[in-house]
Amino acid sequence: MDLLSPLGVSLLALAAIGAGIINTVVGSGSLITFPTLLALGVPPVNANVANTVGLAIGNVGGVVGYRRELVGTRRILLPLIAVTIVGAVAGALALLALPASVFRLVAPALIIVGCILVAIQPILNRRASQEAGRPPLAPAWLRTPLTLLTGAYGGYFGAAQGVLIVGILDLTMREDLQRINAIKNVLQTVAGWVATIVFVLHMALPWVSIGIIAVGSLLGSAIGSAIGRRLPAWLLRTAIIVIGAIAVVFLLA
Repeated sequence: MDLLSPLGVSLLALAAIGAGIINTVVGSGSLITFPTLLALGVPPVNANVANTVGLAIGNVGGVVGYRRELVGTRRILLPLIAVTIVGAVAGALALLALPASVFRLVAPALIIVGCILVAIQPILNRRASQEAGRPPLAPAWLRTPLTLLTGAYGGYFGAAQGVLIVGILDLTMREDLQRINAIKNVLQTVAGWVATIVFVLHMALPWVSIGIIAVGSLLGSAIGSAIGRRLPAWLLRTAIIVIGAIAVVFLLA
């Protein structure tokens, strides 16, 4: 199926809207748009780049929506932004430097990891939703190197990066879920925009795909903010896992 056909554009737009809604409710909407790009015949690396750049634009809405929860987090947030930038640069450069065959080889494993993280996200959220002040399970010093790794992951692939960040922050901080989500939104947006800058400087970007994903995900974010939380999270998680499994089969075929 041709991406530029009316049907192709419509399918990608619907996937992007769905990703925006899912990102608002449970996160990991990139596991919807990435397989859609593959199904439309976009090569895996180009699909990953379009996905990263398009959703980075849409993620800005999440940062704005959680700006109140960011008050008082500067001391924690700024060092994490710094290491996220370093990690995202490394991850994006690795994507560009390594042969496309390497990405095609590791992408199925990354999608599987993303789907597993989506499946266990309720466990992470259940602990994080307890009252602030609970003792962290891991020492705070681990937060910085682990965030560096999630930045690299976000620059290279990025699907379910937000779930990884929530898990790390929950293990190493004494904060409630809303603050953790606010910090997560900033860090995954930073990783996406840093990767975008690297891609702009080093390759010709698939702007048509990016534009469709950006507009669709922004619209989906608005819809998700209005009605998305009325949808059962388990249903959205199931959809992500099923589509992710289809993408793995597609890549391995």
